[in-house]
Amino acid sequence: MKVVIAIAPEKYRDEELAEPVAALNSAGIAFDIASTRPGTCTGMLGGKTIAGISFDDIDPKNYNGLIIVGGSGCQTHLWEDDLLVRLAICFFETGKVVAAICLAPVVLAKAGILKQKKATVYDSPVAVLEMKKGKAVLVGQPVVTDGRIITANGPPAAKDFAAAVVKELKDEFR
Repeated sequence: MKVVIAIAPEKYRDEELAEPVAALNSAGIAFDIASTRPGTCTGMLGGKTIAGISFDDIDPKNYNGLIIVGGSGCQTHLWEDDLLVRLAICFFETGKVVAAICLAPVVLAKAGILKQKKATVYDSPVAVLEMKKGKAVLVGQPVVTDGRIITANGPPAAKDFAAAVVKELKDEFR
């Protein structure tokens, strides 16, 4: 089992990456970290990680799920990334886990996969507006699962978000 974690090249939210990485490692689930370009990516809190691949390098057939990390860089670098949007659609249409936290659920809304789906997002006016444009049914909970789509509203929810993703991935193989 393997997933791909998508992050912005700068200003991703550190704990929204760290918690899923820790949960995946603990569960023995392999992952790749991807961004708009391979190389060093910097978090909002100063953390650094290496994106081993770019979105261009992702073949959805090789992964069981997609996790999109939030942070202010998500709005700048990921919301309008056509390739990431198409990847989210592909993962969704093939019945794989699609997860996004903080500002990242907007990518799913722009992909059109949150239409009439329960979801949550970081409570910023522009993010809420984009979610409504995508016809998401906004729920005031930290973590929301609707089918194989998992969304969370920000850093305090990162640990529970990571646990929900791992549970959904493991349920696939039970």
